[in-house]
Amino acid sequence: MQDINAGKFVEHAEVHGNLYGTSIFAVDKVAEQGRICVLDIDVQGVRRVKFSGMQPEPHYVFVSPPCRPTPLEALEARLRGRGTEEEDVIQRRLHNAKAELEYAEEGGGKNFDLVLVNDDLGEAVDQLEGRIEVWEGTKLA
Repeated sequence: MQDINAGKFVEHAEVHGNLYGTSIFAVDKVAEQGRICVLDIDVQGVRRVKFSGMQPEPHYVFVSPPCRPTPLEALEARLRGRGTEEEDVIQRRLHNAKAELEYAEEGGGKNFDLVLVNDDLGEAVDQLEGRIEVWEGTKLA
């Protein structure tokens, strides 16, 4: 908490009972190498990054569960299919996912530059690579 209070993080959030964050130092190290910095953050983190005024302006990608039958039903089926989560964890994750899906749809989807549906991994990767190439103006290796 000391480093959070000292402003050493671009974003931080408590997710499913765990504290996560991205340090400014880590982002700067990636940028110094001329590389694309990709943050794996939830909606809380997106809100904090947007509020941080980070420059250059980041691009935001939302990864959605498959839409069939509905995203929440697809997510619940995946969680239950794993057989690794307790019921309270499943319920908490579904509750959080519902709020995240609502944020992704808020304002006609204006909170994200790209929404990827995690249904076909190859297709999702191709879509993401294509969009990064557009954003960066360069072909990915």
